This record gives sequence, C-alpha cells and structure tokens, in this order.
Amino acid sequence: MMNRRGSLKTLAVAVALSVGSLVPAFAADTIKVGVLHSLSGTMAISETVLKDTVLMAIDEINASGGVLGKKLEPVVVDPASNWPLFAEKTKQLLGQDKVSVIFGCWTSVSRKSVLPVVEEMNGLLFYPVQYEGEELSKNVFYTGAAPNQQAIPAVDYLMSKDGGGAKRFVLLGTDYVYPRTTNKILRAYLHSKGIQDKDIDEKYTPFGHSDYQTIVADIKKFSQGGKTAVVSTINGDSNVPFYKELGNAGLKAKDVPVVAFSVGEEELRGVDTKPLVGHLAAWNYFMSLKNPTNDAFIKKWSAYAKAHNIPGHKDKPLTNDPMEATYIGINMWKQAVEKAKSTDVDKVIAAMAGQKFPAPSGIMSEMDAKNHHLHKSVFIGEIKADGQFNVVWKTPAPVKAMPWSPYIPGNDKKPDEPVTK
Repeated sequence: MMNRRGSLKTLAVAVALSVGSLVPAFAADTIKVGVLHSLSGTMAISETVLKDTVLMAIDEINASGGVLGKKLEPVVVDPASNWPLFAEKTKQLLGQDKVSVIFGCWTSVSRKSVLPVVEEMNGLLFYPVQYEGEELSKNVFYTGAAPNQQAIPAVDYLMSKDGGGAKRFVLLGTDYVYPRTTNKILRAYLHSKGIQDKDIDEKYTPFGHSDYQTIVADIKKFSQGGKTAVVSTINGDSNVPFYKELGNAGLKAKDVPVVAFSVGEEELRGVDTKPLVGHLAAWNYFMSLKNPTNDAFIKKWSAYAKAHNIPGHKDKPLTNDPMEATYIGINMWKQAVEKAKSTDVDKVIAAMAGQKFPAPSGIMSEMDAKNHHLHKSVFIGEIKADGQFNVVWKTPAPVKAMPWSPYIPGNDKKPDEPVTK
C-alpha cells in the first residue's frame, strides 16, 4: 500500500510539473462556497437542513450556468455544536480552502465565535437566523430577523386583545447570548409599556437540557397571578422535551400561550403537536403561506429532498424560516457577485446594498442599502395539529431592521451601518 501511495504521489507531482501553468487555471474553474452548520450535537436538529438548503441552491445555480461562468463548489464542514470549533472551521475555510463566502451558524454564540475570524481575514458570512441584534459587521450579512422584526412584534401581539391581553411574562431561554440579550431588550420594552419587574419571570436552561417538569410547574404557578404568556428562546433539541412537558402538564394555549422564536416546522417534527394547538411562533416565513413563490420553493425542496434521500424530508418535506433566509442569502450573493463581476469580498459587499430577490414569504425581499439586514415581513402563527402554522397576524408591509435596539441606553448614538475598522 505504501509503495502504491508513493508511486501515485510521484505520478501526481510529475503530472503537476508537466502541466505547470495549467494547475492554477484548473483550480480557478470553480468558486468555492463554505457551508458552516452543525451536523451533529444539540443544534443538528435545526442546522442540518440549512446545509441541505445551501446545497440545493448551489445545484440550482450551477444548473443555470453557475456564477461568472464558473460552477460553485461547496466545502461542507461540521462544527458539531462546539462553539470554539466554529472559529477553527472558519479559519480552515478561509485560509486553507480559500472559499469566497460562508453560509452558516445558527446560535449567536457560534456567530460571535466566527465574527473575529471573518473580520480579521476579511471573509464574508451570511447568517440566516433571527438574533438579538446589538451587532453590525462589515463582513456579515444578516438575513434573519433583528429584534424589532420578531421579538417586539410578538410581545405586542401577546399584549393585544387578539393575543390574549397578557399582563405577566415568563422569559424562558437557553443560557447564552441570544436569549439573554433579547430578554434584556424585552424587559426594557415591557417596562416602557408599564409592566413591572414583579410581573416578569426570567429563566434559563443549558444547551441540551431535557427536564422541564419543574420549570413548567413554576410557569403554571406564576400564571395564577394574572394573565400570563411565555416568550421562549429555547434553542435546539431542548424544544422537544419542553413542548412534551407543556402537553403533559395540560398547559393549554388559551390559559398560558407560549410564543417561540426558535421553533418552526422542523423542530415540531418529533413532537405530538395535538396538545400544543394554539401555541405560537413568530417568524418572517411559514411553510403554510399561500403564494406562487412559496409553492415553487416547497416543490423545489420536496423534489431535492426526495432525490437526495434526505432523512425525514424525503418522506415529509418541510420548509422553515431559516431555510428561506438561507435561500435568499445565497441568491442575493450570486446577484452581487455578478453585479461586481468579481468574488472580491469588498466589491461584493458594496454590490449587496439594495439587492432584491422574490422571497417565498410573498414579498420582494430587499437588502438594506446600509445596515446589512433584510427588510422583512413579520408573521405570528398558531401551531396546528399537523405541526404546521396558521398565520393569525402579520405586519402590513416589510419592516426595516433596527440592529441597535432603541430600548438599550446609548444605542441612539450608534450608526445604522457597519463602521470600517
């Protein structure tokens, strides 16, 4: 075996030397695209499908001629729900694999791990999940929602007559930066609406937490003090035991509605949703939205999942909000590269301003001219018995993102565009 390997290596070197100048030309035949999503660990339940969404979009782009006459070549890595590993894999993608762009991350802690690397190496990250804001980087495009495009409208709805007129709130999240910062913003917002601290209960559990019996019992007890709603920023596979415990405890939506920011169609796949009917999620897209663009998106995904034998989806294809945000992001990046006539990061960043793309949510999605965030419609959906969502409220028009929340002191002084370092 060693002799064979040695011979092959010698042959490869000889071929490389003989073709000489042809080697770089061959290497330049493709544009490498990094895919940085957890395919194992606690976040795999949410992130694996985003990897497949990127691969589907790449297949589609390649089938229609590629970008600048070149095929896209995906480089898929698994940071395994390990936050420091996200940074290491990013260094590998940018330094070793020489990717032109990275599509990846779900949790904010993974994005915060990646951020200094993409800034230092002048890489480009498209981040497809709703987050806490309080960040604006030249090297990141945020295709998920900022708090004013999800969290604030959701709380407004819960306080409204249609949403049940909540007067007390349980802020329940996984213990990391996204839930804690979002809840800091929501607490300040609730104060501005006259809700006092005694009517706000804030709770956190670690990643992968599975025993929600005590927490659900506490929520039930807290709700006896007045009309209560739960705002859930639980992430990953912990959602399954949380919702199961809600069902076990008989905590129905008419009594204590739960609105989730990280639970979509995919997370409900493994749950008996019948006891959860009427509980809520706030997103910028639902699979159940009826419009021709979404019909085409679902059809495309269903065919891809079946053709590629994707577990779960080959038999029951589901789409969700971060999939839509991923799909919009890669298509806008393609358009920006073509406008810039280059994959050079600085040129692509400039070309991203004002990019438009027909979104499956039913709007013409637009990248803000300055702040690296999409203008997005906001939808609140009720869980149905089949695990889909019935939209009960939506914004009349797309909402411009506010990366710096006005409810955090000092943010009014911060610019609405990335500061070049």
